[in-house]
Amino acid sequence: MVRAVHGEAAEISADYVNQSDPSTRSRPDLETGGSHAAPGGKMSTLVVVSFGLLCILQVALNISLRLTLYKSLPTLEEAACRNETRDAYKLRQQTRQYLQRGWLYFHDSLYYISSSKKTWHESKEFCLQKDANLVIINNIAEQDFTRQFDRLTWIGLHDLTKTGQWTWVDGAPLNKSYWGEGEPNGYESNNESCVEIRFHHIENSWNDIPCDDQNFWICEKEGAL
Repeated sequence: MVRAVHGEAAEISADYVNQSDPSTRSRPDLETGGSHAAPGGKMSTLVVVSFGLLCILQVALNISLRLTLYKSLPTLEEAACRNETRDAYKLRQQTRQYLQRGWLYFHDSLYYISSSKKTWHESKEFCLQKDANLVIINNIAEQDFTRQFDRLTWIGLHDLTKTGQWTWVDGAPLNKSYWGEGEPNGYESNNESCVEIRFHHIENSWNDIPCDDQNFWICEKEGAL
């Protein structure tokens, strides 16, 4: 604002209101907080942020490549483990299917108990068609299990070579036997080359008879629950 005073020659008084010091106009107003970052500070922040983003991208890329590599090139141990798991799952599924068809489960094996009679060879063929075989008795628990059905039943033991060497259907030799008293005996000079469970009330229940006789039979195959 400019003010003139009358009566005084050429005397002028000037008052400046709300005018900032020109020397401070280009400097930040530090007292009021209205500051601006220097160009150098902005550049440093941008570099740090960019570097951080590059690091994150690099980590993500490394993880992606590693997962892809492991997926396409598994180790032998990992492959073996997956195959075993797949086989075990398949066996459990198969076991459930056989149980639904009336097979019995005992000590990691499935058993089919026939309700009709066949010769030893016919019984063996029936079991093979079911992906099984005539029962192979490996221990006393299985022996007790197979004789509980109180019927004359074929088991997978034979002497088809007529050498006196009793052999299981899988080719294994007989190590532990449960012959009845006086058996095997080739009764009355008959060709008794196959074996049945006959004496159900006692532990030693096996009897040798001709393979062409008609009997019930027991099939056995691997199972898992």
